[in-house]
Amino acid sequence: MPRKFFRKYLPDHAQVRDHPWLRRFKPVLKHPNLWHLNRHSVAGGFCFGLIGGLIPGPVQMLVAAILAILFRVNLPVAVATTLLTNPFTWPFIIVAALAIGRLVTGAEGSVMQEFDFDWQNQSWSEFLPEFWRWMLGLGETFLIGNAILALGLGVLGYFAVQAAWRLYILAYLRRRRLRRNAAQKTLL
Repeated sequence: MPRKFFRKYLPDHAQVRDHPWLRRFKPVLKHPNLWHLNRHSVAGGFCFGLIGGLIPGPVQMLVAAILAILFRVNLPVAVATTLLTNPFTWPFIIVAALAIGRLVTGAEGSVMQEFDFDWQNQSWSEFLPEFWRWMLGLGETFLIGNAILALGLGVLGYFAVQAAWRLYILAYLRRRRLRRNAAQKTLL
């Protein structure tokens, strides 16, 4: 079952709740749905992880965790799913969000400013402020497109996990039925 796969990689919920930095949130983290590995909880965690992951900036995991707690879905899956957005995938996300934003707002022309960062003469400590200024310069076209993209990917991710989980269970039941039939034939 998919639970066995996820249990190998997910931390124990008691360890997370008793972590020194998270002890003050222990009452909030007690809800069992935050840790259950079932089709609905994992799909919801994946959905909110994708939504939280498309927020520009360093608060992606925090937003995904808050959404998982509010909607009572699997917390570790939500936080881990934010890792799908990384420096390698962000350029594609930005281009897709701008395209969707242009489509919805009707903006024409190039609203994308050139990212003006001198990689050889500027230090890495100047990269994040420059990147943030560039992101804010993209404006409402990017923000609207990114919000639509986040919601769309979240819904798509939810139904994809639901379908994949269901297909896995059906295949498992079929394999089990075939094994039982084969075992009965050998007994006869």
